[in-house]
Amino acid sequence: MRAADAIVEILKREGVDTLFCFPTTSIIENAVAAGIRPVICRQERVGVDMADGYARVTNGKPPGVFAMQYGPGSENAFPGIATTYSDSVPVLFLPLAQARDQSQVFPTFRSQVTYASVTKQVEEIMLPGSTADVMRRAFGALKNGRLGPVMVEVPRDLVDMDIGSDTVDYRPMRASISAPDPRDVDDAAKLLVAAKCPVILAGQGVLYAEASDELVQLAELLQAPVMTTVDGKSAFPEDHALSIGSGGNTFSGPGRLFLYAKADLILGIGTGLNRHPLTTPPLPKGVPIIHATNDTRDLHKQHHTEVAMLGDAKLTLANLVVAVKERLGGKLPNSSPAAEIAAERVAWLKRWEAKLNSKESPITPYHVMSEFMRVVDPAGAIVTHDSGSPRDQLLPFYRATRPRGYLGWGKSHQLGTGLGLAIGAKVAAPDKFCVNFMGDAAFGMTGLDIETAVRAGIPSLTIVLNNSTMAIEIPHMKLSHDVHKARDLGGNYANLAHELGAWTERVADPNEVANAILRARRATEDGKTALLEFITSAETAFSHRGGKAEDGGPGGSQGDH
Repeated sequence: MRAADAIVEILKREGVDTLFCFPTTSIIENAVAAGIRPVICRQERVGVDMADGYARVTNGKPPGVFAMQYGPGSENAFPGIATTYSDSVPVLFLPLAQARDQSQVFPTFRSQVTYASVTKQVEEIMLPGSTADVMRRAFGALKNGRLGPVMVEVPRDLVDMDIGSDTVDYRPMRASISAPDPRDVDDAAKLLVAAKCPVILAGQGVLYAEASDELVQLAELLQAPVMTTVDGKSAFPEDHALSIGSGGNTFSGPGRLFLYAKADLILGIGTGLNRHPLTTPPLPKGVPIIHATNDTRDLHKQHHTEVAMLGDAKLTLANLVVAVKERLGGKLPNSSPAAEIAAERVAWLKRWEAKLNSKESPITPYHVMSEFMRVVDPAGAIVTHDSGSPRDQLLPFYRATRPRGYLGWGKSHQLGTGLGLAIGAKVAAPDKFCVNFMGDAAFGMTGLDIETAVRAGIPSLTIVLNNSTMAIEIPHMKLSHDVHKARDLGGNYANLAHELGAWTERVADPNEVANAILRARRATEDGKTALLEFITSAETAFSHRGGKAEDGGPGGSQGDH
């Protein structure tokens, strides 16, 4: 058996049926011969994003896989791979490498060296007979502990070499997980029961552990409001009476109220509690913290914690439920905050009503998002955003009701990431309505991969909010714009996507927003890749932590690109 055949056989045994890729790498031909579907992107970075979106929706079961050529292919994939690392996404990368007699020659690009800083593990197959062992180590890293990207570099002179056997010695493995120390669980339960208003902050570790049911159980036992990080959005159903939305650069009204004015204890579960303003809410000073994570590097990293629990999020929450029940003895610890959460949500939405229901022209992006939420059931959708304004406008208002019904991100991501995520999500969940909201600047980065979705028969929807400028940069580019119009962009993106083979529509009438969304959905149900372009205003109001930007003043964050 050749090394390339062994790699593909191992992928199949691990349940991989789709290979996101860009030539030249012989792995593509071997994979197709073995029955694995290739999705060939237009640009490596976007192909990586597709594998990323796929892995998020499958929770790494199986992981996303992306293969590319040595040199330029590996180099061009770097931004996407860095993104998977920042968000701890389980993607396997299979870059071809230079032949071994050339790989050591200066200045040859070596993935093994270059990608060490943005992968959980990277290894080169040095001998054909070690192929199975290297792949076993790779899948072990993909499945255990804190998840993240793993790379196996395959020298191009090795792929056709014999591994020394007619069969590959490999058995699929399952993840090894552990529960936290019972003493820590008991200490945490004691503090949670004693608190008057504990707030739970859930991260994406809850999603990867598939622990949303346990999270709901604990929240209801404690009558504790639940906020998610941006990455963790959808880990807790946001139509639940105890949901206070997601927190990062933007917040819902209930989120601000309970985290900063009510909380007397915070339980962080499945989150590193990183001080990152775009994806994790800054925690209030002086409020004690319980921190539960599966990564020792997270513990006590940036916050003093009263109790630290190290273990799988599902087992941690299950054990907490048992410990809290024992301490409560059948009683609820506090009166329910549900009525106050609901009242604050109504008051907050009232402050935003003019923008959400605006019929002004150009269309405000908040009206586009509001109409989308009105006509699309979130239970049947997977929604994501792009960097900057679309993220900060959508996150506080969209209510995700099912795990992975929303793909949140934003730590170290380039404009255009959302397009690949939505395409990959559709491959993983073909029965879902997969939608990406992006700005015109983002479309300029990655929009040609609309053709990939068309060609590969992946009927996702892209919604472009076209305001012909980089609105988020208004506070930062005053002189350059006044003198050179440096913020302005231009283009008819619906026409471009139409020429790429997509179903498209360009909408300028605010009264047609909902109908256009329904027409686009029907197009995807008919198997067509779709793009809606809405002509929107340069909106700069955001629901930030302080709430001051809600009245329409500039409140934009720094962009991610």
